Amino acid sequence: MSTKTIYLIRHGETEYNRMGIVQGSGVDSDLNELGLSQARAFFDAYQHLSFHKIYTSRLRRTVQSVQHFIDSGIVFESLEGLNEISWGEKEGKAPDYQEDEFYLDVLQRWKKGETNIPAAAGGETPEEVAARQRLAFEVILSRPEEELILVAMHGRAIRILLTHLLGLPLSSMDDFEHSNLCLYKLNYSYETKAFTVEVSNDVAHLMVLAE
Repeated sequence: MSTKTIYLIRHGETEYNRMGIVQGSGVDSDLNELGLSQARAFFDAYQHLSFHKIYTSRLRRTVQSVQHFIDSGIVFESLEGLNEISWGEKEGKAPDYQEDEFYLDVLQRWKKGETNIPAAAGGETPEEVAARQRLAFEVILSRPEEELILVAMHGRAIRILLTHLLGLPLSSMDDFEHSNLCLYKLNYSYETKAFTVEVSNDVAHLMVLAE
């Protein structure tokens, strides 16, 4: 039976993450010092795996998170469909009380099933993100010879992705936890055309940074 194993990670920490500032797809930030250390720790833990291909979003923070694998000679491809959700006019803004109220309201409405409302003015809806992700994964799944792949994405984007890969409603996206440089391990069966989750939000590889 033909299968594909996907190591799906969120990018390492950026200064925007550390400060609680919204990034989204419109802010192309770099990893900070901790983020670079997280990327190294992940590489050290999984460099023994022979990935056939690496996929990233078009944003630098995902590429930097897997740069050690790229430097080791593994071919990579950046797909815009894997980008983070666009938060429109809210991107790059520092948090304050009003912003927190706004985000809480949006997240609650999404949880109630209103996934057709945008993240903010000028931003994307979860449904729009899911649509472009499906196109990106059509490309990825069209290559069964790539049996073991590494995919680097973003927090909200991963939550959205996991819902439709697993056949769940978008309103359940917040059931999936994530943290910087966390790992989800997925298996896809070409026979049943179904995904299963083997590992969720794993950060065991980062424990070395706490020593």
